[in-house]
Formats: sequence, C-alpha cells, structure tokens
Amino acid sequence: MKQMLLDKIKNKQIEVGVVGLGYVGLPLAVEKAKAGFKTIGFDVQAEKVKLVNEGHNYIGDVVDADLKQIVEEGMLSATTDFSFVGEVDFVAICVPTPLDAYQQPDISYVRDSAKEVAKHLKKGTMVVLESTTYPGTTEELIKPILEEGSGLICGRDFYLGFSPERVDPGNAVYHTKNTPKVVGAIGRDATEVISAMYRAVLDGDVYEVSSPAIAEMEKILENTYRNINIGLVNELAMLCERMGINIWEVVDAAKTKPYGFQAFYPGPGLGGHCIPLDPYYLSWKAREYGFHTSMIESSMMINDRMPEYCVDRAAKILNRDKKALNGAKVLALGVAYKQDIDDYRESPALKVIENFEKAGSEIDFYDPFIPSYKYKGTVHHGLPKIDAQTIASYDLVVVTASHTTLDYASIAANARWVFDTKNALKQVKNRENIVLL
Repeated sequence: MKQMLLDKIKNKQIEVGVVGLGYVGLPLAVEKAKAGFKTIGFDVQAEKVKLVNEGHNYIGDVVDADLKQIVEEGMLSATTDFSFVGEVDFVAICVPTPLDAYQQPDISYVRDSAKEVAKHLKKGTMVVLESTTYPGTTEELIKPILEEGSGLICGRDFYLGFSPERVDPGNAVYHTKNTPKVVGAIGRDATEVISAMYRAVLDGDVYEVSSPAIAEMEKILENTYRNINIGLVNELAMLCERMGINIWEVVDAAKTKPYGFQAFYPGPGLGGHCIPLDPYYLSWKAREYGFHTSMIESSMMINDRMPEYCVDRAAKILNRDKKALNGAKVLALGVAYKQDIDDYRESPALKVIENFEKAGSEIDFYDPFIPSYKYKGTVHHGLPKIDAQTIASYDLVVVTASHTTLDYASIAANARWVFDTKNALKQVKNRENIVLL
C-alpha cells in the first residue's frame, strides 16, 4: 500500500479531501489544487460551499484569482455531502477546536467529522488531523472512530497521522505554502506517505516526528510558549504602571541583546484561534495524569484579566476630568485580534467593550476591517467612518488594535484622551493626552 500511494503522489493521481473550509482548510485546499491534486472541500455550512463553488473567496490569506482559476479548471469543488469522501485518497480534517462554557476542550467538531469520514472511508486512504487539540486525540479518539465506523484497520487498510496547522492570518511572509510542516503518524509507513503528500504541495520543510502525540504536544508548546511570555510581559506592564516606568521602552531596550531574549509586548489580552485556547487543552489533559500546570495556568489568569485591567485604567484616565465610567462616551479603535486583518476570533477587544458596557459607558467602536461583529449572540455595528469631529465627541478613545491604516496623528490631535493599549501612537510627537498601557 505504501509504494502504491508514493507512486500516486509522484504522478499527481491522489484526490484530496479537506474537511472544514475555514481559515485553515480553505488555504490548504487551494494549495493542494494549485499543486495539481484534484481537491474536494467538505463543510456543513452550505453558504461556504456555495461561495467556493462560485469561486468567491472569504479568507484573507487566499488569493482571489487563485481560487477562481482552480475552481474554473475543475481542480477544486466543495460539497456538504460526505459520501464523496469515498472518492478521495487523502483526507485532512481542519475543523475548529474551541473551548466550551467551562473552559474545557470542545472536540465535538473533530469527533463528528471523524464519524462522517469513517462512514465512507476506503482502503488505501491517508487521514490527517490538522486541528489543534490535546496530546492523544489522534490515537485515543480519531483512530477508534475510524476503525469502528469503517471496519478497516489503521496501519493495514488506511494511514492516520497528525500535522498541526500553522496559520498566521495577515502574515506577509509566511503562508500555508511556505511554512514548515510537522508530521507525526501511526507507524513509519504512514509517516512516510503523509509527509510525501505534504512535500508534493508545500515549499516549506516537512519535519517528521515519531508519533501523533509528539506532533500534538509540539503544537501546544508553540502557543503555550507565547501565552506564557505574553503573560509575563502583561504582568510586568501592570507593575511598571505602578512604578511609573514605560514598559514599551523597557522591552525595546531588552531586545537589543542579540541572544537569549525574544521580545513580547503587552496588550489588552490574547486573541486568535490558538494562543488563548491551546494552554487550556494542555491543562485539561494534564489533570488526567494528576499534574498541575501551575506556570501555564498563572499566565492564562494574567492574560484573561487584561480586558478588565484596561477598563480599570480607563477609569483612572477619566477621573482626571472628574468623569465616571458610568455615562462616559468611549470609542474603541479596532476589534480585530491583530493589526490589519478582519479576524476577531477570541479578540480581547470584544471583552474590553463588554466591560465598558457593564460599567455603564456609552461605548462605540470603529474598525476599518470589521464593520460589525457577533459576540455572545448579539450583532454589534461599528461606526461607518471617523473624522476629527467624531473623535472630539468622545471622552476617551481606546486603541485596542494597532491597524496601520488609521491616522493616529489626527486621532491624537482631536481626542480628549487616548488610552493606547498597543503602542500604536508611538510615532506621534504630541503625546500629552496619550496614556500607554
């Protein structure tokens, strides 16, 4: 089976299936199709399927012309019908892995996708989980589901592995195509053929590890590392504020050291699809082994506290004008979780706005990339535009995303107070009304 698959990969005779057409799945499907592999995208959302089949892009990291071309050429199609899994030789599962209401892993999307794949799985298929999850998911959850649902045996009739997604929306340098890939599979043959499939598509290196659990833990390490270091600098930012020290200048000075230090910056909290969530997966799994991840949990507590801390800081700024949070007019600039993108998944700005609302503030937002967002079942609409008069009408402007398209000099010139949680106004010379996190 291994040699047959290697030959089919070499001759571009593999048909690919990608389950989940979101920020991870759609770019992957596009790259597979561009590389010459006929690809089928699977998604339960009919609207996404319709958009793909019409060649309409909805993901920032996908080039519109690329999507349209491969759809017109018949290299990429999408469907809600999982029976077409029976036609593919390679399946990548790229569905969300959020947290539930109790901050525990919600693996329902992964489990349900595996069940659908199992119903139609045929011999000789490679199955790869790309969704970020806790160590052990591939072997403890996915493998039994696929074997029981298909009647096939892993390693004999099909190959199974884990290759964590590495998607950084808005990154101008690294995309799906050129980002190095890690592959861990069940058995040496599975590792070899799955890695060969990625090498046939991607420009980035493919690094093979000895098991899915290694690859799963590797992904958790990547993002927990960032969570902990951001937690450290956020805690230092709170201390520096009390001491009257500029934390941004501190970090900039520290990063001049050419070894042993990587710069992380404070902010209103953590956002995105991985960094705020992955440590919870690891902490949850660690309890199964009677292990308490104290350092990780401490950093999560610090980062989770930042939106509330930002509102407390805002109250102190308003106090300078003898104004209370209750009834104050506040404008939040930016609801995206990072600059210059339209992605607000887990954005701390949403929690900052929520805390202002709870305090009784009249809070509006403006984001040039996000005209509206949905949070806890409610749709929030932003200002269509801002100008000098608009800025001047607020008691406080809070910068919650450092979009480079905004005219910060004009904002500073017309605002009563600016609370800059992202150091976005660092180039503005007139700083008397600017307060840094």
